[in-house]
Amino acid sequence: MIVSRETLLDGYFKESRDKTDRYAEILKTWGIERGLVGPKEGDRIWERHIANCLPLTTLIPEGVKVVDIGSGAGLPGIVIALARPDLELTLIEPLQRRVDFLNEVTSLLELPITVIRGKSESVKKSFEVVTARAVAPLPKLLNISWHLVKNQGALMAMKGEGAQAEIDAAEPKKHSITTLHTLELPGFEISRVIEVRKTA
Repeated sequence: MIVSRETLLDGYFKESRDKTDRYAEILKTWGIERGLVGPKEGDRIWERHIANCLPLTTLIPEGVKVVDIGSGAGLPGIVIALARPDLELTLIEPLQRRVDFLNEVTSLLELPITVIRGKSESVKKSFEVVTARAVAPLPKLLNISWHLVKNQGALMAMKGEGAQAEIDAAEPKKHSITTLHTLELPGFEISRVIEVRKTA
């Protein structure tokens, strides 16, 4: 990645520079101490975790309700909230220790985020956008999250090089359109997001 921390802050976090810096520091310290981030990830928080989530933020429409499932350490949910203050964020996470971490971080950073403890299958709400990073292969991801997507809304899943193979393996949902976005933002590695839009 060519993009520096300063460039990221100036380009994507103008309204939340200090909070984003603090979040990166939390991931490097509490995140590693509590086993939410790998012990060797401290030097790569900006590149591998924060910058990695940013291309997704460019696909989300303005002012919508977003839910991030399996949010873990808040990736991509907290990064989305920091980069896009126009959005209303909810994080769903089944593990209590991760929920505790998310509640502490969102309170400390004064982010208007709702945190729900539970599996996505048991949440009875709907949102314009559902996001996921490293949660499950697309066929399973659709099964556990499709009910959360409003009509005309979309599931947006961050994926690696095997994104097309996951699309090929998934049973298409009725009234849906699947798009593979290959995003090449200046200075970033290629990013892939599978968008499955609910058309009815």
